[in-house]
Amino acid sequence: MDVLKKVPVREQEASIRKNNFDEVCFGYNEEEAVLESSRCINCKNAKCIEGCPVSINIPAFIAKVKEKDFENAYKIISESSALPAVCGRVCPQESQCEGVCIRGIKGEAVSIGKLERFVADWARNKGIKPEKAKVQNNHKVAIIGAGPAGLTCAGDLAKAGFKVTIFEALHKAGGVLSYGIPEFRLPKEKVVDEEIENVKHLGVDIKTNVVIGKSITIDKLLNEEAYEAIFIGSGAGLPKFMGIKGEQANGVCSANEYLTRNNLMKAYEEKYETPILKRKKVVVVGGGNVAMDAARTALRLGAEVHVVYRRSEEELPARKEEVHHAKEEGIIFDLLQNPTEILVDDNGWVRGIRIIKMELGDEDSSGRRCPIEIKGSEYEISCDMVIMSLGTSPNPLISSTTKGLEINKKNCIIISEDTGKTSKEGVYAGGDAVTGAATVILAMGAGKVAAKGIDEYIKNKN
Repeated sequence: MDVLKKVPVREQEASIRKNNFDEVCFGYNEEEAVLESSRCINCKNAKCIEGCPVSINIPAFIAKVKEKDFENAYKIISESSALPAVCGRVCPQESQCEGVCIRGIKGEAVSIGKLERFVADWARNKGIKPEKAKVQNNHKVAIIGAGPAGLTCAGDLAKAGFKVTIFEALHKAGGVLSYGIPEFRLPKEKVVDEEIENVKHLGVDIKTNVVIGKSITIDKLLNEEAYEAIFIGSGAGLPKFMGIKGEQANGVCSANEYLTRNNLMKAYEEKYETPILKRKKVVVVGGGNVAMDAARTALRLGAEVHVVYRRSEEELPARKEEVHHAKEEGIIFDLLQNPTEILVDDNGWVRGIRIIKMELGDEDSSGRRCPIEIKGSEYEISCDMVIMSLGTSPNPLISSTTKGLEINKKNCIIISEDTGKTSKEGVYAGGDAVTGAATVILAMGAGKVAAKGIDEYIKNKN
């Protein structure tokens, strides 16, 4: 075995997987996981823990994998993470724990994410659950949103003995895990639903079809329902558009809507009567993970797919693994290009998109080079669908119906980063509702911070 290289991960062949919605990556089996774990040098000053937003004791769980003590490996992970099978699949480990792995200095980093996935899957298959709180304290806390931030905050509070209720607007818990990330990256029944069941196993009650701001307000939860604290983890589900001509045409939609119809409402399965446009040629505008998800979904629904992004491949915000998979499957990348108009036929349907070529100038405040239009370089691409994947912002419903809750110009809730506390007494927030669209693991990290803040707030209050 070459200790400088990762144990390869088995995957579906691109020529096969582009025609189905089965999970692309097979993950490690027991032999592969033990072999990969032996590459970890068990650093005394483990930078990987610092690189993990939920602070999993990574060397400790990997040491247990090396010993084939998978049950205790799971216990170590579940002390810090409510959603290990999810994180092992969708976290950007390359820029977090694996990005600072000492083994990666003179070779490839340890496959921390794949090992976490193996342990979580092993525990699920063995029916092993996270440990419940031994003592209940009877303090009531409400969580708004059953996405990664809300589930994490709820799980941590439940393990600390709180009586926790999650209020979810949709008919199914999971948030972006259920409606946003495709089945081929994150299986719903096998992974997401089981992880949610583990949170419920801790004693968390989840009430669906409750729209905070419509069904009931935060003020009523505090004043009439006797909740002592509230965490807002409602995400950022309001899609952004470019504001260009033709954007209102039939055949233009947000990536959010497209993925929700396909993932949550299972439009890809013939037995579900969910309307979704299955087109011949689709253009996805954007370069993030959501854009990759939308593009790879459209491909599986039978389309030729182009990704149009105004910067170069080096600046693509999507994970390298997702870009690699998209290319393998046949997605066409039109980089350093930007739409200027959506072309519409006489019946109001998309018939194409006008593009202008770009070049990169000086760096902007984000550290990325600014795209600049090249005059006279416009051309047209024929297509019959355009999916806009330009990010999302929080829905203003909660902030507009809650007295004393301060937000910024982007409708994001303002908090204290150390505790998650908002401007309103007893109300905490985290995840995309605070930052705008970000990653699953960052939302989980924010949920953990808020859970600790709520715990201290209620203890000091009483």
